[in-house]
Amino acid sequence: MQLSLLKTKIHRATVTHSELNYEGSIAIDGLLLDTSGIREFEQVHVWDVTNGSRFSTYAIRADEGSGIVSLNGGAARHVQVGDLVIIAAFAGMSEQEAAAFKPTLVYVDRDNKLTHTNHSIPKQAA
Repeated sequence: MQLSLLKTKIHRATVTHSELNYEGSIAIDGLLLDTSGIREFEQVHVWDVTNGSRFSTYAIRADEGSGIVSLNGGAARHVQVGDLVIIAAFAGMSEQEAAAFKPTLVYVDRDNKLTHTNHSIPKQAA
C-alpha cells in the first residue's frame, strides 16, 4: 500500500506578488526551495491562511535570497499581496518508509527569510 504523507511545508510565507498574466505557477525564493526540498516543477498545495483559499499548482525558482513568493496565472486570483500562505508538498511511500519518515518544516518571517526548520509539529493541546 502506498501512503501520501506530508513531505515538506513552508509555513506562513507572505505573498509578495500576484501576476495574473504570467504562466501559471508559484515562484518561490530559491533558498526556501532548497531548504524545504521542493523541486522546481514539483506539484505543491497552497493554503491561504488569510482568506481560506486552497489550490494546487507547481513550483518555479525565484532568485535566491529574494524573499519572493509569487502566485502566477489563474492562481493569482486566489490570493492578494500580503496574504499568509502555507506551501506544502506530499510524497508517496510504503508503510515501512512512512514509519521512519519525518517531514521538513520550514518557518519564515514576514519578509520570507528563513527563521528555523523542524521535523515535527508540536502536539495540539485541548
